[in-house]
Amino acid sequence: MISRRHILKAGTIAMLLPRALSAGESPSQSLIQSISRDTLWDNLDGKGVTWFQTRCCMIPDSNGKRTALMTMQEIAGSDYYGGVHEVYSDDRGKSWTEPDPVAAFGQYPMPEHEGLRRAVCDVVPEYHPETNSVLAIGLVVFYRGERFSKADQLARYPMYAVRDSNGQWSQARKLEWDDPRGSNIYANNCGQRVTLPNGDVLLAFTFGDKPIHRSVASVRCTFDGNSLKIKEVGPALELKHKRGLLEPSLTWYGGRFYMTIRAEDDHGYVAASEDGLNWSDKQQWTWDDGSPIGMSTTQQHWLTHSEGLFLVYNRRDDANRNVIRWRSPLFVAEVDPKRMVLKRETERVVVPMQGDGVNKPNEVPLMGNFHIVNATESESWLTVGSWRPRMNESGAVTLARIQWAQPNTLVRQSLDKPYVQ
Repeated sequence: MISRRHILKAGTIAMLLPRALSAGESPSQSLIQSISRDTLWDNLDGKGVTWFQTRCCMIPDSNGKRTALMTMQEIAGSDYYGGVHEVYSDDRGKSWTEPDPVAAFGQYPMPEHEGLRRAVCDVVPEYHPETNSVLAIGLVVFYRGERFSKADQLARYPMYAVRDSNGQWSQARKLEWDDPRGSNIYANNCGQRVTLPNGDVLLAFTFGDKPIHRSVASVRCTFDGNSLKIKEVGPALELKHKRGLLEPSLTWYGGRFYMTIRAEDDHGYVAASEDGLNWSDKQQWTWDDGSPIGMSTTQQHWLTHSEGLFLVYNRRDDANRNVIRWRSPLFVAEVDPKRMVLKRETERVVVPMQGDGVNKPNEVPLMGNFHIVNATESESWLTVGSWRPRMNESGAVTLARIQWAQPNTLVRQSLDKPYVQ
């Protein structure tokens, strides 16, 4: 491991005090004891590097100690990123190694397309217990000059690389799917996955044969620590509106699988499955009183505890109504898993909005790209790279620590249950 360390500065932690239970509130609603926040890298002055796509996984050793691995990329424009870097922390996120490039996920020329470069974005690393490796899956992307190449973006597909138990990364490889339905794009970008008891990896694709009206389906893959291969693809869910259904994330809770999905009709969507492949009809995310939740083309992710299921998301609010896609603040609320709705009274802020989202929205750092990991039995982490596209691409990396009132036993790996990170 790299020995140079990036130490958190004093005074970067803000705390939300635990709230008292209200009348009629269930015990699971008090699972979140407190939330604190650390600033890991600060480039709000725009003079350095703005790190983005910050996603963690936890790597246990033989003694049970867990080391955090985080992948991240510099953002330098809309959908334009530098190469993937890795950082590590072996002291529960108090200090981090200096960013080091992952060669597998760098930028490389496309000889058959002069001036075009292939790169990888939206990388999600997850620990794979059966092979003691880290499987990192991203999405191929093509750049021309210093920008995302809209005019000649080629077909897009997942790229993955494997970090072995010695810390060495493999070359990047394409996850093959020979299906015409994904001829324009098929992707698991930014998505949370579930590792099944036999080591198979359950993930979800967004896919389409043209740029609009993409569908989603879950995909069961085999993984032997080296090769990731598709074994089975489930029936698709569809939405015939703009780009369709995007960036699905999976979790497993209470004996069922759940999928949350980004869309572009001012809603997010949710579905459930008994086997992880065949899904219920999708339904819009709503509050438990049936009222809609305004979500503008932004991702949601699961925060899963052994005793309760939560969703983290952006939504419309009076205070952020002029912020791009309402991408600040980040909220969390408990899910009613039977009805697949959010319990309104449980909502709280995970990472607050900085600035004035009504009168000065361009000064508000956007936080629509984030990830969640169960760090220990007592603590889960949300990592997010914020970004101000109209203020010199400035931003900061925040680690939000969700402290649990009860142990999260999902951290303990089980041989007979899916592994949720």
